[in-house]
Amino acid sequence: MSAHAEAGLHDHGHDHHGPPIANRSSRIEPTVLGMFLFLGSEAMLFGAFFAVYFFVRVVNPNASVIWPPPPYEFPKFVAGVNTAILFTSSFTMHWALKSIKNGNRRGLQAGLVLTILMGSAFLLTQFIEYAHIGFNLSSGAFADAFFGLTGLHGFHVLVGLTLLTVAAVRAFRGHYSPEHHHGVELPGIYWHFVDVMWLVVYATVYLL
Repeated sequence: MSAHAEAGLHDHGHDHHGPPIANRSSRIEPTVLGMFLFLGSEAMLFGAFFAVYFFVRVVNPNASVIWPPPPYEFPKFVAGVNTAILFTSSFTMHWALKSIKNGNRRGLQAGLVLTILMGSAFLLTQFIEYAHIGFNLSSGAFADAFFGLTGLHGFHVLVGLTLLTVAAVRAFRGHYSPEHHHGVELPGIYWHFVDVMWLVVYATVYLL
């Protein structure tokens, strides 16, 4: 067999046909898949806290009539404003990611900064709410469940802000491009998860 024929067979042998290799998917990057799997475990963690919260309500004989127990009240209006702030931050995060995919570095930077500002405003408002809510961890099981569930979410917001700050610093240093933007996409997925979880927390704690 000639050297040319051998080279042709060698090149053909490297062509990949059939299903993707074991550690990759044909539709999703491994890092993105890993993030989704991680968020699945986080959803289960929130589920455990929701279970505790509902258990506290079930064992409370007056929960079906009035909740929280008198004379305490949840600041529904403040929580509603905070919900609007966090919900809006999902749009600015989406704008940031779409901008870098289109090669718009200014849009990326502006979107990340706005998302960080709104996330910080959400967290600050929650701290102020805690300071003026009128009860604390010694006020009963309902207070433990309330602070546990909202505090768990607040911690996730803090983690998200840390990730977004790192992404913003890198964005201002010009580290991202339309071809390489995983450093924005992964924090963005996490941030959207945090936003969705807050909508569930808000509806469960403040509205039901």
